[in-house]
Amino acid sequence: MNQYETVFILTPVLSDDQMKEAVNKFKGVLTDNGAEIINEELWGLKKLAYPVQKKSTGFYVMLEFKAQPELIKKLEVQFRRDEKVIRFLTVKMEKYAAEYAEKRRNKSTNKEEA
Repeated sequence: MNQYETVFILTPVLSDDQMKEAVNKFKGVLTDNGAEIINEELWGLKKLAYPVQKKSTGFYVMLEFKAQPELIKKLEVQFRRDEKVIRFLTVKMEKYAAEYAEKRRNKSTNKEEA
């Protein structure tokens, strides 16, 4: 199993419930196909660098997971089919990127505990 990180941007016209429902849908696609979700971060509503589909903001979501390579294609097909998704990018994390992400996660959990 490889470690991946995917960031996707949801349309800004969604309510909080609709946004969480969309995130859970994609998490479900991953877990139903045997992936292990390591980390989930909701970055919130952010301004886009340039307008996409006539929208200047979007809800950013980052998922970090371990999965078989075949699952990425299924996940990206689901992103393309869902009209709530403006943009997405999935990256296979190399060894050093995975170590850095783990340090970053540990640092953020230590801040939350303090």
